[in-house]
Amino acid sequence: QVQLVESGGGSVQAGGSLRLSCAASGYTYGGYCMAWFRQYPAKEREGVAAIGSDGSSRYVWSLKDRFTIFNDSSKNTLYLQMNSLKPEDTAMYYCATHGTPVDSLCTLQARDYNYWGQGTQVTVSS
Repeated sequence: QVQLVESGGGSVQAGGSLRLSCAASGYTYGGYCMAWFRQYPAKEREGVAAIGSDGSSRYVWSLKDRFTIFNDSSKNTLYLQMNSLKPEDTAMYYCATHGTPVDSLCTLQARDYNYWGQGTQVTVSS
C-alpha cells in the first residue's frame, strides 16, 4: 500500500532554513504528481509546491523565491527546502502523491491528490 512519511519539521527562528523530507513506499516512485501542502489550524490545506514525473515544478507564487521542491528518485524521497522562513510559515506540512494532472500540469489543489502523509510541524519564531 502507498505510504508517505514526512520528517524534518521542527522549530526555527525567523530567517532560518529547514528541509522537509517525504519518504514514499508502496508504489513505483516517480510516475505521479507529488506535492507539498500546508495547513493552519482550522483552515483548509493549501498547496505549496508540486513536481511532476518529468521533474517540472510549480509553486504558489508567494513562496517560489524561498521554497524549492525536488526529488531524489534513488531514495524514493521528495523534499521541500525552505529558506528565509517567516513566522507565517508556521503550519503543519503534508506531502501528497498520485495527483491528477490538469492540462498535463500537476496542480496545487488538495482535492486532486489521493494519498497523504501524516504531516510534520514547522514552527517559526520571530
